Amino acid sequence: MKHTINQEEKVFDQFLKIYKAQVTQYSFDGKKEINSTRLALDRGNAVAVLLYEKDTDSFLFIRQFRYPSSRRDQGWIVEIPAGAIDKNESAEKAAIREVKEEIGYEIESLEFIIEYFPSPGMLSEQISIFYGEVTSSQKTLRGGGATSENEDIELIKIPRNDIKQKLNNRFFNNSISIISLQWYLLNKVQYNKINL
Repeated sequence: MKHTINQEEKVFDQFLKIYKAQVTQYSFDGKKEINSTRLALDRGNAVAVLLYEKDTDSFLFIRQFRYPSSRRDQGWIVEIPAGAIDKNESAEKAAIREVKEEIGYEIESLEFIIEYFPSPGMLSEQISIFYGEVTSSQKTLRGGGATSENEDIELIKIPRNDIKQKLNNRFFNNSISIISLQWYLLNKVQYNKINL
């Protein structure tokens, strides 16, 4: 399948960047040329980390205010630690940095889960999700987010045995949390015969 991006221009340039382009694509049968104007929101790529704290048998989440979701009356979101990948930074290094900034834990190793487009019809962003295991002794810093970014982040511990019920009750409303927890239930629970 062929496509061409023509006349791309940046029409908004702040923390988020918006690009506008004339796009030519071809129909699946290859007989028709389709021309359209499209927008893409670009903010770079991001990481997220599902952390399991072994000595408390809990997953580590954060709660923080999100302006976009507050427009749908859901301002305070419970999600896994996440953030942007800085220039010339690997996804894994960014994940380690974000966990340290947001909840104050030192991570020794991470397992890659997936890289995906959360909203490919609008965003060019790709999110890389990792899984890690820690103990409470690895919380060596305050956390709470980067003061330079006016972040105010609360650490939330949810017992592992409550996760399946919370998923079923639609407690989580963001893709990074849902995808990572479903991965855990499929890959760490089923095959290890852990009962939830």
